[in-house]
Amino acid sequence: MLNAEQKSHVLGGEDLTDSNKLRKVIDLSGLKYKFIAKSLGLTYFGLQKKINNDTEFKASEITTLCKILNINSPQEKESIFFKN
Repeated sequence: MLNAEQKSHVLGGEDLTDSNKLRKVIDLSGLKYKFIAKSLGLTYFGLQKKINNDTEFKASEITTLCKILNINSPQEKESIFFKN
């Protein structure tokens, strides 16, 4: 089974989400991953796949995440979700 870096290389894609930054913001928010997943209409596993760059966040999911995590700065949003 390929890890995220290997998948990215094989598929020719780039990891868009800065997983470490996103996890840090989530941890600082005090919100539980299950709550965030439910707010996005995802399972806990589905959210983890998106955080780990196995699947991409939809634009609507990014908007919702920014609202519930109080990410108000366009620069912070860009640095987390569009790291390239």
